[in-house]
Amino acid sequence: MQRERTAVIVRAAYQSDLPAIAAIQQLTPEAAQWEPATYLDTQCGYACHVALVERRVAGFAVTRRNAPDECELLNVATDPAMRRQGIARALLKAVFSADLGPGSNQAANRWFLEVRESNVSAQALYESLGFERIGRRDRYYTNPRESAIVMLRKS
Repeated sequence: MQRERTAVIVRAAYQSDLPAIAAIQQLTPEAAQWEPATYLDTQCGYACHVALVERRVAGFAVTRRNAPDECELLNVATDPAMRRQGIARALLKAVFSADLGPGSNQAANRWFLEVRESNVSAQALYESLGFERIGRRDRYYTNPRESAIVMLRKS
C-alpha cells in the first residue's frame, strides 16, 4: 500500500549532508557503496542532490555529466523508513529538470543508468520516469554478484 505523498525539497548536497548520505547508503544494500565525500567532487563532473523532508535528508542522487548533452545517474537511494512516499520520484524529477542551478545537469538530453536486475521496484520507477531498457551487463555488481539492466531516458 502506498503512503500519502510527502512534501519534498530538493537542493544541492552540502558537506554537512554527508553523514546522512552515508547512513542512507549503508541502509540501502542495493545502492552503490562509494565514499560519500567523492559525491561532492565537481572536478569529476559529479553533482549530488538531496531530498529533504521536514529539513531532514530523506534521500540523495548522484549524477555525472558524460558529454555536453548526456548524463548518467550513478547512485540514488531513499531512507528505508521513508520509502513509498514519492521521495525518489520527486528527487529524480528535480534532477532531470535542470532547475537546480550550479552543479545541475542542465541541457542533458540523454540519461543513462544501470540498475540491479533484481531491483524491480527501482526499474518500475525508472520506467515511469521515461527510461527504457537498452541492454544488460552480465555480472556487473558484486555483493551479491548480479547482472545490471542498462536504461536510457531521452528528453
